[in-house]
Amino acid sequence: MNPDLPTIQASGLTRRFGAQAAVDDLNLEIFKGEIYGLVGPDGAGKSTTLRMLAGILDPTAGRIQVAGYQLPRERAAVKEQLAYMSQRFGLYPDLTVQENINFYADLYGVSRRGRSARMEELLDFSAMRPFKRRLAAQLSGGMKQKLQLVCALIHTPRVLLLDEPTNGVDPVSRRDFWRILYRLLSQGVTILVTTAYLDEAERCSRVGLISQGKLIAEGTPEQIRAGMQQRILAVRTARARQARELLRQELDGTASIDLFGDTLHVLCDDPVTIRHRTAGILAAAQIEVDELREISPSLEDLFVATLDQGRPGPVSQEEAAPASESALAADFSGPWAVEVTDLVRRFGDFSAVDHIGFSVPRGEIFGFLGPNGAGKSTTIRMLCGLLSPSAGTGRVAGCDLATQAETIKQRIGYMSQKFSLYEDLSVAENINFYGGIYGLNGGRLARRRAWAVQMAGLAGQENTPTRILAGGWKQRLALACAILHEPPIVFLDEPTSGVDPLSRRRFWDLIDAMAGGGTTIFVTTHYMEEAEYCDRLALIYRGRIIALDTPHRLKTQMVEETILNLRCERPQEHIEALEGLSTVLDAALFGAGLHLKVSDVQRAEAQVRALFVQRRVASYDMAPILPSMEDVFISLIETEDQRSGAAAAA
Repeated sequence: MNPDLPTIQASGLTRRFGAQAAVDDLNLEIFKGEIYGLVGPDGAGKSTTLRMLAGILDPTAGRIQVAGYQLPRERAAVKEQLAYMSQRFGLYPDLTVQENINFYADLYGVSRRGRSARMEELLDFSAMRPFKRRLAAQLSGGMKQKLQLVCALIHTPRVLLLDEPTNGVDPVSRRDFWRILYRLLSQGVTILVTTAYLDEAERCSRVGLISQGKLIAEGTPEQIRAGMQQRILAVRTARARQARELLRQELDGTASIDLFGDTLHVLCDDPVTIRHRTAGILAAAQIEVDELREISPSLEDLFVATLDQGRPGPVSQEEAAPASESALAADFSGPWAVEVTDLVRRFGDFSAVDHIGFSVPRGEIFGFLGPNGAGKSTTIRMLCGLLSPSAGTGRVAGCDLATQAETIKQRIGYMSQKFSLYEDLSVAENINFYGGIYGLNGGRLARRRAWAVQMAGLAGQENTPTRILAGGWKQRLALACAILHEPPIVFLDEPTSGVDPLSRRRFWDLIDAMAGGGTTIFVTTHYMEEAEYCDRLALIYRGRIIALDTPHRLKTQMVEETILNLRCERPQEHIEALEGLSTVLDAALFGAGLHLKVSDVQRAEAQVRALFVQRRVASYDMAPILPSMEDVFISLIETEDQRSGAAAAA
């Protein structure tokens, strides 16, 4: 194959399902050694595009060439050159890591003679060697994702297609996964990845923004961002949610305000005037501002500004929590919605949850964070009455965990990672089903059904089969079904995993409105920006809570070292060299740049400048910043690992 020709090429690519065009006249060219990010809202056509490029789905029209082969005509021949990792990529839970790899090697036709060396290389490559005899069912989410990638790579492909590979994976595992991708890129592999994380898209060589099956923007991340017409003011404040609502009212449509963690992004045409007005409005309301300045747009800014059309709008507090007909909220007294003391859950000799304790007041948004396998879901299952504690005490909605599990189930709402909807039922049928489970009937069920449809943004689609809804609409419908009976406490277990940034924002508007109406929200998430929307956060690791405080205090008090934000071209090429500097304790990709954890700012800056002179890097920006929640998350886990290692060595 000519190295100057695209490794992946699609011309006029179209796929229809009945009258609906899921992909509409799409043109793509992706070259050897390039990583291309395909991003877009739920239902935009990303997965359909990858399935056609993988030869799994035939196009309705258009031409496809992958690694020199024409698809679908040469799909059998291209299989040896191609690896495809879908969102539903299958591991066999009852097989070990090594057995899963062998199974896929057989599937790809890899000879037994050459297989062993390739397997050993990939196990080292992914740091999975210590776990090769462990059952897949016993792996954490991050290790499962790495094993899936190893299985896809066992036959040494030239092209790698990845459909949202890091969904539901914690920040530490995401960093590991992207390091593996960059090593593959250096070996000349062509990578096409879809992702719901826009900071990941910032790391790609080029990005394509797809909406309603059409490519509406394409280029390097810098080129894409340069196409944004509006300017952005960043407003950082500990009272970001209150500031957002106030500015939405007072700026009266002259600016669009979006929440990014503890920072507001104010999109406007006249930043000088809007900055002056913003400062005056917040000062009059006695809302202290830590930072107010103009910033360059991110890909997520562009995504939201471009696609914020025809989507479910923000839900008011009255819509989210209308006058209640439920007696559940009055069924328990006292200030605490959740109280836990020395809670333990053992599985054999393994303590998944190890003597944890905390209290959650009514109306609080309480975030529960931790890496895959840390004990988050086990804790939630105990709090929801689905799993009995091995030891310890706790009360949820006034009920004892050990003796009143069935009562707890009636007093709470629960939304799992899988949305818990019945795909073959219509929107209205799902609502009726859950209403029946919670004992709603007659006029009350009719009123709650009308509320649920309105809140989910699905008016007029009551008879639509749930399976054809995009992820953002499924998500809101699932939440509506979980709170039909108006519970005082709602447990959300990674509720936004895999949905696009705009849907996540709308979902958190809804959570905020519910909390404002007095509902207690207990939420787990792997999106660190989302963690900053919570009133307080607990970080659980190896079954123990290692930090619990407000997001602001965690960011300002829990990281002793300084974080340097370093932005330059191809930052991934400099990570190893930067980590070799004596003052740099850690270097990690963060969006389009790097975050360096340093012990001495002035010495570190001098060492980086000297390194970049040596490497002939002429253009870069470097400045100390407040740690992000991701920096805090990773720093706390690394500190805990160091303590455990020191204790084990003593």
